[in-house]
Formats: sequence, C-alpha cells, structure tokens
Amino acid sequence: MRTDGAGTDGADADGVDGERRRLVNVAYRLLGSVAEAEDAVQDAYARWYALPRDRRAEVRSPGAWLTTVTGRICLDVLGSARVRREGYVGAWLPEPVPDRAEWGAAGGPGPAGTADPADRVVADESVAMAFLVVLEAMTPAERVAFVLHDVYRYPFADIAGVLDRTPGACKQLAASARRRVGSARAPAAAGAAAEVVRRVKEAWRAQDIAALVGLLDPAAVLTADGGGRAGAALHPIEGGARIARYMAAMAVRAPGLELLERSVNGTPGLVAQRGGAVVTVAAFDVADGRVTRIWVIRNPEKLRPWSREARPPRPRTDDRPPPGV
Repeated sequence: MRTDGAGTDGADADGVDGERRRLVNVAYRLLGSVAEAEDAVQDAYARWYALPRDRRAEVRSPGAWLTTVTGRICLDVLGSARVRREGYVGAWLPEPVPDRAEWGAAGGPGPAGTADPADRVVADESVAMAFLVVLEAMTPAERVAFVLHDVYRYPFADIAGVLDRTPGACKQLAASARRRVGSARAPAAAGAAAEVVRRVKEAWRAQDIAALVGLLDPAAVLTADGGGRAGAALHPIEGGARIARYMAAMAVRAPGLELLERSVNGTPGLVAQRGGAVVTVAAFDVADGRVTRIWVIRNPEKLRPWSREARPPRPRTDDRPPPGV
C-alpha cells in the first residue's frame, strides 16, 4: 500500500513517528477501543523497528507500510474479538472517548501534557457512538474495507494488500458494509442535541418520569455495558416509558452521583462522577427533538481514558513483521 504524505526515507524515525496519530485514529475506528487501538499501533511500530535497517531503507512509504501492518493487526484482533465477546457479560459497546478540548491537559482528568491515546482520536461523524455500533454489525473484512475506503478514502488496490484479496473483492466488501449502514443518520445538530440531553439530565435529577417519557422516543432503546465489572442491565431496555422508569429507579439507587454534560465521541452526552471519579458515560442519539438511543458504558476498563490514571502499556509478545510486508 502506498499513500501520499509519508516520508520516502525508510530510516527517517521522525517521519515514521509522526504517523502515530493517524494510525491510532484508523485503529480506533476499526476496533472501537482506545486501548486495543493503541496496542495495535504499538505492535505495528515494533514490527517496523524489528526490520533490519537496510530493509527499512527499501520501503518507499513507511507510513503506508505501517498502515498496512496496523490494518492486518486490527483484522486479526477483530476476528478474535468475536470469540471473546461471546463470553462477555451483557452487551458489548465501543469504548467512549472524551473531547480533547474539555479533558485535555488543562483542567481535565489527566495530568498536564499527558499523551493519553484518547487525545489522539479526532472526533467526527465516524466516531459517533451510533456509527461505531453499526460498524460492530459488520464482518471484520467488511469493517476494514469500509473504514479504509469510505472513511479514509484509501483506494481498493491498497486495501487489497491489507485484506489479502483482490481489489474487486474489497470493493464488494465495502458495498456490503455500506448496505449495513443503510439509512443511518448523521448526528443531530450539536446545539439541538445538547438541549435535549440537558433536559434529560434535569428530569433525571428530579426523578420526573413524565418529563423523561416526553423526551424519549416511544421506540427508544437503552443499551448498557458493565462487562460484569459494574452493575448494568444485561439486556437492552426498549420503549420510552420503560427506559424512563429504569432511569428514575437508578437515580434513587445511586445517591451522591454528580451528573455532568460532556462531549462523548464528539456528540453531547452525560458523565456521572462519584467522589470525582467517572463511573458512567452515556452517549445519546437524538432525532426530531427526542432521544432514540442511549448507550451507557459502566465497565471501568472502558472508562480509563476518562480517568486520572494513565493506562500502563501492555507487554508485546511478537515483534516480528507479518509475512509478505
């Protein structure tokens, strides 16, 4: 795979290191996890530096090489993730990321100057929770083809090198993925969505079930992810009235929570803190002034980008470059 903008000197460490932000963004959209995205990118870099110096010098585009390797690593992770999630307790949701402007170096949960991977994830429509959830319904190959082509505009000839398929087959995979996306809407205007979320927060605080019902679409669905590590509904809750009663009950059972309006994956959301620690992140899908979907993430493993404590790096077990790269 070859792309523009990467250095031509395979031994140019500065040019190679400058690809990290882009690679983390690609990997997060492929995997839905900041932690796994960072691990995939770290593995790709390890394989790059494991190459002999003369072999690196032969690579015309190190950035393209790293993209290919990162894509292949993500493809393997996606394949194994399906098996792991069969044993996951409750629903599995993508890992939410905070807004860099609100949670960055100054005044955010991390120390000044932190290099948390979440800081490198650029928020746009392709990281909205609604979009990431749709991506979860795709096969690994469909997801890779769709994200690389439709989101990042890589040509199918390059994607073929990641998937080890013909360009025509990759084009078919992307088309199939596009049908899965179907009529998925773009996120509601931030101002309108923020007002609805603000009213949800106020109704929740007041335990006003009638107000909550009025803010929820009658066919709304709430999905929670506790991963067996935090209390959460094991199955989606369907219907605005049922969700409103559930939310009101949670307000009674969880006294002392501080509910804050925050950007979650680039769209208005809510964050619950207890004693200054984030315990819940909620993302919303809003249409026509009402909430249609709520995704509640309570698994503490997925809330690490929102915590003051940085995630320790995982040990790498395989620094060898993949065959044929």
